[in-house]
Amino acid sequence: PAAAASSDEEDDSDSSTKPIRSEKKNPASLFQTGGDPPKERKTKKKAVPKPAEAGSAEESPELRNSNRKGKGRKAKKKEERPPSPTVEVDNLEQFVLRPAPQGLSVKCRVTRDKRGMDRGLYPTYYLHLDNDKKVFLLAGRKRKKSKTSNYLISIDPTDLSRGGENFIGKLRSNLMGTKFTVFDNGANPDRANADWSNVRQELSAVVYETNVLGFKGPRKMTVIIPGMNTDHERVPIRPRNDNDGLLMRWQNHNMDNIIELHNKAPVWNDETQSYVLNFHGRVTHASVKNFQIVHADDPDYIVMQFGRVADDAFTMDYNYPLCAVQAFAIALSSFDGKLACE
Repeated sequence: PAAAASSDEEDDSDSSTKPIRSEKKNPASLFQTGGDPPKERKTKKKAVPKPAEAGSAEESPELRNSNRKGKGRKAKKKEERPPSPTVEVDNLEQFVLRPAPQGLSVKCRVTRDKRGMDRGLYPTYYLHLDNDKKVFLLAGRKRKKSKTSNYLISIDPTDLSRGGENFIGKLRSNLMGTKFTVFDNGANPDRANADWSNVRQELSAVVYETNVLGFKGPRKMTVIIPGMNTDHERVPIRPRNDNDGLLMRWQNHNMDNIIELHNKAPVWNDETQSYVLNFHGRVTHASVKNFQIVHADDPDYIVMQFGRVADDAFTMDYNYPLCAVQAFAIALSSFDGKLACE
């Protein structure tokens, strides 16, 4: 049967690729926590990457609507979406930690490589821009001798070592495998210098909840990220110990400078007998791993979406305020063994 991973019945043209114009609908304000509200837009804009060939090209028509099954109500004719503006990856290390430009969706593809000795126990995951050039961004792999799930993230597809200079971040789970924290490549608090400036930042945390069906039905995810300051830069969260991290702050309802996001609840579709979300043709296979992350105050602004397009290939699109490392790590958490129930 055809995979019902996306329903195109809604007629909302994809807000993630439209420039954000009106002040009222500006999603950036959802994520701002630090300092005063933005002045009347006199602040110098962060340098938006110059257009180059490296951007994501127009969607291929065959991916536009994956839900080909049955006599679904025909989607009203949408005007053709313009091709996504291009994204330039000048300095890879800076790019993968920089928030997506406002009003622009960074479209990527994740591939899972299960070859090698461990036969799929420790696959390597690769993140590329989803465009003609297929620019490499990040690689990730689970560490072998770790008590909990611990993924290293690197800006070099061949060097996934903890000590290497290409190490850019890591994803670590709790013992249960239901809560994850994403760190950059800074130092452990035990090795802090005097002003604490070298200590690692927490970039995100992900919490998975079981529902009445265990993990068999749609998953419930909460994603916790640092807020943004008035210059649209991430507020650094550098915990001094385990009780000061994003997860503990969130559990203690201490929401200063942190933002809570959720996955958008899929809707049950009787005709296809499955839960569906509208991925605007970016997802073609049903999977419990498919998700969209939104802010409760604006569920139409998709902060990130992730979904399967082949056995070992997934699309991952992210928007402001996420950076590539945050989005890739959130995607990696969804592959983890304790959660996988396919």
